[in-house]
Amino acid sequence: QVQLVESGGGSVQAGGSLRLSCTVSGYIYGTYWMAWFRQAPGKEREGVAAMYTSPSWTYYADSVKDRFTISRDNDKNTLYLQMDSLKPEDTAMYYCAAEARPGGSWYFDAVQYKYWGQGTQVTVSS
Repeated sequence: QVQLVESGGGSVQAGGSLRLSCTVSGYIYGTYWMAWFRQAPGKEREGVAAMYTSPSWTYYADSVKDRFTISRDNDKNTLYLQMDSLKPEDTAMYYCAAEARPGGSWYFDAVQYKYWGQGTQVTVSS
């Protein structure tokens, strides 16, 4: 059984940084996508960053490009999201997700992902 557990959320002032972690337990067979999504109150869940295992493609939403970095430590079975230059509009619950399917253009479509973490809250104050 695959489980994803996020950590690292918190409260920071605008311009600050946070690093989110998502530890994966269980085995996801084959190549797969891992991604970070976020959901603010009253808004739809949106994709923030996605990574494909092999080859290591990465994708970012325009709103976070050049500020967020997705990475992976295979030895620790952990996915990271380094968030720099945070803005109040980055405030949301952040979720990691995984899906074991070959590469496609659906990497920011939340309904395509089978495995989800419980979320970690990020709050950015101005």
